[in-house]
Amino acid sequence: MSILGTRVLRTEDPAFLTTGGVYTSDVADGRLAGACHVYFVRSPVAHARIRSLDVSAALSAPGVAAVFTGADLAGLQPLAPPMPGMINDRMGQPLLARDVVRFVGEPVAVVVTEDPYQSEDAAELVDTDYDLLPPVVDLAEAAAGGQSSVLFPDAGTNVAAAFGDAAALKADLFDGCDVVVTRTIVNQRVAPAPMETRAAAAVWGEDGRLTAWIPNQGAQGTRGALAGMLGLDPASIRVITPDVGGAFGAKFGADPEHAVVCWVARRLGRPARWAETRNENLVAMTHGRAQRQTVTIGGSRDGTVTAYRLEILQDAGAYPRFGAFLPALTIMMAPGPYAIGRAEAVAKTVVTNTTPVGAYRGAGRPEATAAVERAIDLFAAEIGMDPAGVRRKNLLPRFTEPHTTAFGAVYDSGDYAVALDTALAAAGYHSLREEQAKRRAAGDVVQLGIGLSCYVEITGPGMEAGGPRENATVEVHPDGSATILTGTSPHGQGHATVWAMLASDELGIGVGKITVRWGDTDLIPEGGGTGGSRSLQQGGAAVRQASQELIELARQRAAAELEASPADLVFDTARSAFTVVGDPRASVPLATLAEGERLFVRAVFKAPGPTFPFGAHVAVAEVDTETGKAVLRRMVTVDDAGTVVNPLLAEGQRHGGIAQGAAQALCEEVIYDADGNPLTASFADYSILSATEVPSFELADMATPTSYNPLGAKGIGEAGTIGATPAVQNAIVDALAHLGVRHIDMPASPRRVWQALRSASAGAAAGS
Repeated sequence: MSILGTRVLRTEDPAFLTTGGVYTSDVADGRLAGACHVYFVRSPVAHARIRSLDVSAALSAPGVAAVFTGADLAGLQPLAPPMPGMINDRMGQPLLARDVVRFVGEPVAVVVTEDPYQSEDAAELVDTDYDLLPPVVDLAEAAAGGQSSVLFPDAGTNVAAAFGDAAALKADLFDGCDVVVTRTIVNQRVAPAPMETRAAAAVWGEDGRLTAWIPNQGAQGTRGALAGMLGLDPASIRVITPDVGGAFGAKFGADPEHAVVCWVARRLGRPARWAETRNENLVAMTHGRAQRQTVTIGGSRDGTVTAYRLEILQDAGAYPRFGAFLPALTIMMAPGPYAIGRAEAVAKTVVTNTTPVGAYRGAGRPEATAAVERAIDLFAAEIGMDPAGVRRKNLLPRFTEPHTTAFGAVYDSGDYAVALDTALAAAGYHSLREEQAKRRAAGDVVQLGIGLSCYVEITGPGMEAGGPRENATVEVHPDGSATILTGTSPHGQGHATVWAMLASDELGIGVGKITVRWGDTDLIPEGGGTGGSRSLQQGGAAVRQASQELIELARQRAAAELEASPADLVFDTARSAFTVVGDPRASVPLATLAEGERLFVRAVFKAPGPTFPFGAHVAVAEVDTETGKAVLRRMVTVDDAGTVVNPLLAEGQRHGGIAQGAAQALCEEVIYDADGNPLTASFADYSILSATEVPSFELADMATPTSYNPLGAKGIGEAGTIGATPAVQNAIVDALAHLGVRHIDMPASPRRVWQALRSASAGAAAGS
């Protein structure tokens, strides 16, 4: 009997709940004995020339082994912008700033001490003289790019990338529309803020090879990034991934700090360690989102949307990281699940004197959904139609064959109207509207809002030539256990459990006897890591494929052992053994076939393309009209990720994503002042939701399998952050719509909500 589709408990949890995880700071490898400790001296200003940098006082401080500046690292390569040919290549990030600093938190020097507690005191003795330059924080100013506000004079512009041709936007796109609504909205900058901050440990062997322990989302990509910055052959680097305490897209590849730690270990001829503080993490680890979007939507008064335009201004921060590429994904998913006859989108990415922007859970796709879902609500409000009705009227009809959008996305399968209707029914939508009407009629102080969102997202896109792929190796041992090597890299998703389930289902070996290994480039040289919700549909499919191929390899050995034709053998998963048809007593266990010669198979699964999960979210919020405080009361979601292998883990992914999505709508925001100073550099200022600020989520089930992999699975890891954010934002605006409020930018803080109410009241008074 198959265990797939059952709620198998996470095999990872006992260790985490008893002895705890082994994170990079906990690694006790003997090669790291006597390690020195690295601390980065960071710029306190957003934009300045470095006039001088005096390290003499720091060098004489207790416990200081060395102090290095950018001049010492002159032979190393800057961190190059991603996507060569698409992103301006004159905007690379130096490992340590030498001449100019471009954001608060940029490293300018590194202090190396014997003990970590000595580092911060010594760092304060580094005397840096800055010649201040005009900071560029505002996106419009950055895009205008006046001579005094260009961050990279050699580039001559602040534009890091452009997607689409703004000059080619159609002047007649909205011709024939009864109603056209335009609004500029903000998808604010947020901080990934993982439980475990960034860290590294490094040692060079006598053979000249580097071994680095780094928390990451893909050891192979981290190795490649390190090789580029250090000027090394990737084969001379071994990256090991310990337990990872959260990542959310921000731990892909390697950062300049990681390369510096490795360089320090080589320069001093001894191991080196680094772990950043929470303050450093909030100002120096890549941020997410950071788009200013102008949506224009038009259609007829019967609710039909006929035209949609999305114009994006993306903040890349001081140096183009993956965030500079985000608009490409936003544009790809711009129309979402809707059948809009005419749609177009363009984007421009600019650099500013702020922390670089990278990937953050969903990476470009939540931004697309947030834009179109606000646009749909704005359109519905303008024509006085129920937003559920507008959505239902414009959703693409059910399809089982791939559907290509105007932006080149090839949706594999979808049934969007059913997802919406399922969510509405689960929420009791009509009853909610009745309660809302009663509160409005009574003039209650606390008003009720119902927010909707429908979404479709791309998962497992892959950047590899020939399409997405992943590898796995499955080996059976003589003692009846098995080992799986995977190119994916879990950091909380439960791969060890699900990969063991997939192999167990094919091999008949108990989940508890299967070990899953990942994140060691010597052991697994190739792999795509974990991101873009790719793991199960590609990495899991590779495990299944390797397990099946191993059975066929073992069949040949069993035939020789039993002196029978391979065609006459049946593999009995209940016994994990081959038997001869018609003679069940003639059998040989799989474990026996692993004696002598190793029994293993490495398989590479190749997908025909990415998959497109979809869903619908209903948020119910209460808003106090006197204080502006918004409270999320209910969250009902349908998240269709195709076939679900382990419902327990899928639900966990949904819960986490929904909470993060709601947090962006309610409270999370990275804020800078006009001089580029971060005002949210601690958890006292940067608000994160806890369990007390969200309700228990109500998860409705729906599964539309894909044909793109044998499991029928699509991605689930980012669904919550895509669907929840606009649903919660829409709910808060909806609660106040009868008072004249049409839009509130995220996060919907009490101050922002109160100001929207005041503006609406003033507008109503002026019009009376």
